[in-house]
Amino acid sequence: MSTKRDYYEVLGVSKNSGPDEIKSQYRKLALKFHPDKNKSPDAAEHFKEISEAYAVLSDSEKRKLYDAYGHAGVDGKYSTDDIFQGSKSNFEDIFGGGFDSVFESIFGRGGGFRFGGFDFGGSGRARGSDLMYETTLTLEEAFRGKKEEIDLPRLVSCDTCSGTGCTPGTSARTCSVCNGYGQVRTSRSSGFSTFVTVQPCNTCKGQGKIIERPCSKCKGSGKQKTTKKFSFDIPPGVEDGEYRIPGEGESIHNGTNGDLIVRIKIKPHDKFKRDGSDIFYDANISMIDAALGKDILVDTLEGQERLEVKSGSQPNTIIKLKGKGLPHQHGRGRGDEYVRIVVNVPTKIDRHQRKLLEELNDTLDGNS
Repeated sequence: MSTKRDYYEVLGVSKNSGPDEIKSQYRKLALKFHPDKNKSPDAAEHFKEISEAYAVLSDSEKRKLYDAYGHAGVDGKYSTDDIFQGSKSNFEDIFGGGFDSVFESIFGRGGGFRFGGFDFGGSGRARGSDLMYETTLTLEEAFRGKKEEIDLPRLVSCDTCSGTGCTPGTSARTCSVCNGYGQVRTSRSSGFSTFVTVQPCNTCKGQGKIIERPCSKCKGSGKQKTTKKFSFDIPPGVEDGEYRIPGEGESIHNGTNGDLIVRIKIKPHDKFKRDGSDIFYDANISMIDAALGKDILVDTLEGQERLEVKSGSQPNTIIKLKGKGLPHQHGRGRGDEYVRIVVNVPTKIDRHQRKLLEELNDTLDGNS
């Protein structure tokens, strides 16, 4: 369960607040907790918290996902980079200047926001790349859940140089151009404003260090290819989408692992149609059975279920089988199964059948 505070609570706005109110409230809080203005030990953490809340609530797609599923919905689909990059224009509109320079000036180089290899969470550590795995499930597998076992190819730290990229016994030297930051910062003044541009250092290729004697095995990359047998549980009730498994991506020297992103697709079913946790099923009966009523067997995800069709049932009558759908993905209980009664009218009848139907029709007319 997420320990994050509710984003609306963080910004002090209601769930009905419009974009302008959210933007105005964030600007007010950002000025209050900006680390350059507020020297309180907690200012930076407050600023990160309100910035993350604004990044989500100022983006209509992410806000819709958050309103529906909370933090799990956003964290399950977007990385930290995705959350902030998606709202890049919103931040630039408030702060002015470049998006990169805004967070560079606030947190310092490598000081918190994960951008260009650093994380917004405040660790200042580089992060490995995410890996993507795609799988297709049947509706029955989505109903029951599934244990997935895969061979996961990924890059790990070289076992010869322990990820340094250097020949054992040697070390890399700090780049003299960027002083180990991996980035070169330039400033340009225009009137009363100063524009700051941050770019990767060309000398060290953004690494901050220069390897003069590369490891013979990994050629200075510090990484080697490997395959890991990995298993994970796909929970019952899963839907189409992307799900994130933290720490199972590629590793990086002196940094944190990336994540494994699992993309799930549910196959169309030949009998059921799905809408969230509910399923829909067509039961075909004759017009005689619809008129007289009949107990029929209908398919469910757990086998067949006896269903009473009452006499006089009309075409397209819907009967609900409570709790016969899929487990709710973000809560307790299960959805329902909705059975639609499809009345089959014969396309061909013989002379005797026609006579019987005409007699029945005359009788019904006489009772009307």
